[in-house]
Amino acid sequence: MPKITIYTTTTCPFCKMQKEYLKSKNIDFSEILVDENPEEAQKMIELSGQLGVPFTVITKDDGSVDKILGFDKVRLDSVLGIN
Repeated sequence: MPKITIYTTTTCPFCKMQKEYLKSKNIDFSEILVDENPEEAQKMIELSGQLGVPFTVITKDDGSVDKILGFDKVRLDSVLGIN
């Protein structure tokens, strides 16, 4: 099972939509609120090169990592094998 980390803010509507989508598919994830944790915000900037949220990091069982900026349902489905 891949490890999913979503960098979000408390006010982001697209973050909320993505979290609800993953929950509807029974997919577990961890959430990091970057507007409440400046150190994690800096880490997100280093990983993504920008400030946009949601920013999702998916680490697969084979160690490969996919990074997805924004609520990109098609890409999430593809990376996670969701039909």
